[in-house]
Amino acid sequence: MIGQVYRNDAVTIRMKQDKVQSRFAKMGSAFGLISGMTFAVNSIILGIALAREPFTLGSGAIFVAPLVAAAMNDSMTALWLLIYNIWKGNFKELVRSLKTTPGRMVCVAAILGGPVAMGCYLLGIQFCGSAYTMPISALCPVVGAILARIFMKQKMSTRVGIGMLICIVGTALISFTPPEGNFPHFYLGLLFAFGSALGWGAEGALATFGMSMVNPDVAITIREITSGLASTLIVVPLISGIGMYGELLKTPATLLVVAAAGLAGAISFLTWYKANAMIGVASGMALNITYSLWGLVFAFFVTGVSLSTNLVIGAVAVTLGAMLVVVNPLEVFKKKGEA
Repeated sequence: MIGQVYRNDAVTIRMKQDKVQSRFAKMGSAFGLISGMTFAVNSIILGIALAREPFTLGSGAIFVAPLVAAAMNDSMTALWLLIYNIWKGNFKELVRSLKTTPGRMVCVAAILGGPVAMGCYLLGIQFCGSAYTMPISALCPVVGAILARIFMKQKMSTRVGIGMLICIVGTALISFTPPEGNFPHFYLGLLFAFGSALGWGAEGALATFGMSMVNPDVAITIREITSGLASTLIVVPLISGIGMYGELLKTPATLLVVAAAGLAGAISFLTWYKANAMIGVASGMALNITYSLWGLVFAFFVTGVSLSTNLVIGAVAVTLGAMLVVVNPLEVFKKKGEA
């Protein structure tokens, strides 16, 4: 009789644990999807900002504007994240982490992901539009896998190889047909979009260790502060963008648009890292990559961009291929079956 009572209690405890784990996994998946949606929102809003003054002023604005916008976007995102960390009581940990080796590794990785990758990303949006840039930039896990194979001698599985092949086919479909409208530098834009995938892929490979040793909220704040400072103090002067940067500070309407983009970026980073912590890095990254598909939806409904069949099929292929590179679907289904 007593043994039966113990068995019933054990079953009840196990059911409660399964329920809690299931709720935890669903919440982590929701954070992952929100990170993808808000990153797409960030990109769409930045595209709108680039069509406003002072980004449209001057003959050389077409090259300078995206890099000035990238500097301000990273600075605004860093500001939102800094406010969040102060509110959470993490400021002292932020200062302490900057003095550690993992914290410095995050800073180095931020140079690749910020001035290099984000600058290329906005140049891509400028020259070929956000609907085309987002799917190409989603190739960053593929780049990360290639770099890990070359420099870390990590074995590449059949699943990763198939995912990469799907990405290549999807990219070819996207690149085959330029969009309707005035895009004289379309293929240059695609080249910059590839540059963003290369930068973010290299950042991911380098930052893996640093990010794992530092509080995620603090790590992403260090990343954005470093990126914002490097872009503002080094890149903007190098491209003779100080004048445009000053004009942007004197144009509140456009500055508010960029600040809104920065808020969406901050939410994207925070929810992405929460997803990584709750459901694992691979699943979190797979859900974050969906930003390329959300970008198509938002671009169609918000900016009215025309979506060709090649673009839609290619974007879906790149997203699914990139997800296959970072996560094994058989393991995901197995986990769901166990939950």
